[in-house]
Amino acid sequence: QVQVVESGGGLVQPGGSLTLSCAASGFTLDESAIGWFRQAPGKEREGIACFQSSDDSINYADSVKGRFTISRDDAKNTVYLQMNSLKREDTAVYYCAADLKGIFGCNWYEPRYRYWGQGTQVTVSS
Repeated sequence: QVQVVESGGGLVQPGGSLTLSCAASGFTLDESAIGWFRQAPGKEREGIACFQSSDDSINYADSVKGRFTISRDDAKNTVYLQMNSLKREDTAVYYCAADLKGIFGCNWYEPRYRYWGQGTQVTVSS
């Protein structure tokens, strides 16, 4: 059964750091593309980071570039999102999603991502 499960969310102060995990099962990362998305209250879901294994491409939204880093551990079949210098506006539910074809480039076109996690809440507040 194909599944992705996020974890690692929580409450953090502005300027702090947090690392989210996206544990994959039922497929291997080297045959996929993984996207990280987030949805803040009252706002549309937005893509913020992605990687595609077939060409090792990585991309970040301007809103997180320079602060967030996506990485992977193939041995654990897990993708991470390291979030530094967090701001209040980073408060959102964060989702990871998997595209098992992994050939469409590193982007956040949501229909390509067939498998979604349940989301993990990140709250940035003092």
